[in-house]
Amino acid sequence: MEIPSLKTWFNVDDHYPFIIAGPCSAESEKQVLSVAAFLKSTGNVNLFRAGVWKPRTRPGTFNGAGAKALRWLMRVQSEYGLKVTVEVASPKHVEVCLKHGIDVIWLGARTVSNPFSVEELSEALRGVDIPVLIKNPLSPDIDLWQGAVERVYAAGIKRIAAVHRGFSPFERTLYRNMPKWEIPIELRQRIRNLPVICDPSHMSGRADLVPEISQKALDLTMSGLMIEVHPNPSEALSDSAQQLNFDQFRSLMANLIIRQPTIDDKGFMNQLEELRNQIDSIDFQLIELLASRINISEKMGEYKFKNNVTILQMERWLEILRTRTEHGTLRDLEPAFIERVMTLLHQESIRIQTAILNNLKTNSDHWSEEQ
Repeated sequence: MEIPSLKTWFNVDDHYPFIIAGPCSAESEKQVLSVAAFLKSTGNVNLFRAGVWKPRTRPGTFNGAGAKALRWLMRVQSEYGLKVTVEVASPKHVEVCLKHGIDVIWLGARTVSNPFSVEELSEALRGVDIPVLIKNPLSPDIDLWQGAVERVYAAGIKRIAAVHRGFSPFERTLYRNMPKWEIPIELRQRIRNLPVICDPSHMSGRADLVPEISQKALDLTMSGLMIEVHPNPSEALSDSAQQLNFDQFRSLMANLIIRQPTIDDKGFMNQLEELRNQIDSIDFQLIELLASRINISEKMGEYKFKNNVTILQMERWLEILRTRTEHGTLRDLEPAFIERVMTLLHQESIRIQTAILNNLKTNSDHWSEEQ
């Protein structure tokens, strides 16, 4: 796949990283122009973003200003000289964006999760020369993400970049969306010249975590960042917690450390660093899973106390040991290794449940004495 670098999209200078910034939603003409004026003054921004059609999870929330907001973005282009990008979710959206001269469009996570939707949008783009950003799907399915890139490319679009915004977790975690850095790294290995931009705003769900994730993304030699910026985030009509105010954005840009990739990898990390970062990502996911497992052990301890059941259930433990060892063998893991891991987890579970039972018994005894 012949995909040109981001820097050739608009003949911009060698400005690394490529910065996309703007409000989560275009709420009013005044708000849009206020953000545009600020971002233009920083000299850091290559592309102005704003949500026009907002695919909300639940009804009754702000769904975006719609097509009229495109006229506001046209003013951003003419008055501040900024290229603009919006999310599209239907062929009609594409048609309206092209009519209003939008410079770049992006496909959101919900859209990319549905190959039928991606196919429809790709057909709507056939014969059109416009850059397209493709966010990762909601689930950590690299084939689905790669398939979206390939469908858009097959429609004749060559200026393509992926946007890593994280994946929806099954349980509550520190981040709104789990980074799973190993997936965009693998995508870059599959499509070697594909630019990947990080969206730390959606990944974190919290403004205070945006700098940390932004730096991590640059350290992984991602091509750029997509940052949400609002004049007054607390009053934003969508995703208020994750948007930066003007001072926070200015501080972020000032404190980012731009490290050069090693000379011999020609723009990509060397293999050892890629593997280390994959291990880092997996380790943090393991910690999240371990925390969830401990939480369930605590609930089991309380349940056993209420039902006067012993902590150790030998038949259950032997079943765990057998089934986990068998499953590990299918994944080419040594049975002895799986046994050691499961034994450690079982011992910790017993320790926690014992502590809970003792604590509940003490409280129960005190209550009985007081009665």
